[in-house]
Amino acid sequence: MSHELGESDWGDWLPAAVADADPDTVALWYLGCNGFVIKGSGGTTLFVDPYCGTGDPPRTVRMIPVPFDPSDVEDADAVLATHEHSDHVHGPTQAPILASTGADYYAPDASMAVVEREAWTDEWGVVADQFTTVAEGDRFEVGEFTVHVVPVNDPDADHPVGYVIDHPDGTVFHGGDTRHADSFSDLAARFDIDLGVLAFGSAGRIPDKETGDPTRTQWYADENGVIRAAEALELDRLLPSHWDVWKGLTADPTVLHHHARSFDAPERLDIVEIGDRVDL
Repeated sequence: MSHELGESDWGDWLPAAVADADPDTVALWYLGCNGFVIKGSGGTTLFVDPYCGTGDPPRTVRMIPVPFDPSDVEDADAVLATHEHSDHVHGPTQAPILASTGADYYAPDASMAVVEREAWTDEWGVVADQFTTVAEGDRFEVGEFTVHVVPVNDPDADHPVGYVIDHPDGTVFHGGDTRHADSFSDLAARFDIDLGVLAFGSAGRIPDKETGDPTRTQWYADENGVIRAAEALELDRLLPSHWDVWKGLTADPTVLHHHARSFDAPERLDIVEIGDRVDL
């Protein structure tokens, strides 16, 4: 079966580090792929797009370790999903977190269709009241965070959304797998975004899902596209994600320094690896 839960050889140190952390402002831990844990100074903990699956070899081959076992997560107030792809809505990763912590799950309708199709409430013992379908323009509160659901541009997804996660100590944007969007200038006018997460990767020859034939594939923005999006969002800090996970589509995020040099935004690049923490 594709996208099975991978076995982690990291033990429980990463979930334990999150649980034990007492950030002065807002802390983020990169989970690899496009997954993050975000924890505020008051202890509220959000997971965004966590994924501990193995991919779908030989089409998608995971190039990074599985950083934790979902059953080791003891603290979560909400899990947010940006779109319906398997590395963003993944029952074996996300449902056990919901079941063990009682966290709420927020996702757009196409993502919720995956939840229903995979029968999370039957397979993992979560309850229907934990699920909330969101759409662009929605706003909801999770503890000390105010989360705004915003439009993005992911041409490969049925219904993608982004999240502007607002906190008294700073604001985070997570765009899922978005490319540049015309709406980003409006977001820049509405929000002062301290740190933005944008997916970055190369183009490569990936086996076609139907035929298996190697096919030129580009799922994420390239160097120029990422900086164009960051500039439109007027990001103070850019954190590139997704460049590490799939064989054939990996990239070197350090090259973004060259592409960003002549632009006013982003003011700073945060280059992190799986398991790293950054603070606002």
